[in-house]
Amino acid sequence: MRCLVLAMAIIFCATASAQAQLAAQNQAKYIVTLKVIADHKVNDADLLRDVADLRKNKRFNQDLIEMRGKLDNSRPNSAKNQKIMRILERAGKEIYNELK
Repeated sequence: MRCLVLAMAIIFCATASAQAQLAAQNQAKYIVTLKVIADHKVNDADLLRDVADLRKNKRFNQDLIEMRGKLDNSRPNSAKNQKIMRILERAGKEIYNELK
């Protein structure tokens, strides 16, 4: 009986671990998809001039630096980081599913 309980516990832990790993891989897949597509669209002919102007805009660049400073990759469990990751993951998932 003990062996059966132990075996079931091991199977449950392995299943939970596999599901967590799959969820993390999906999250990474969606974030990478979002980055690749965003990088590609930044070079879109319709946006090139506007993107170049924004890159020269000191105030916009300062704002971006300040926004990025509000996020901390060393503390991924903060509420703000989690909210941003959910937004990015949703957007990446939507793009991934649209283009797949």
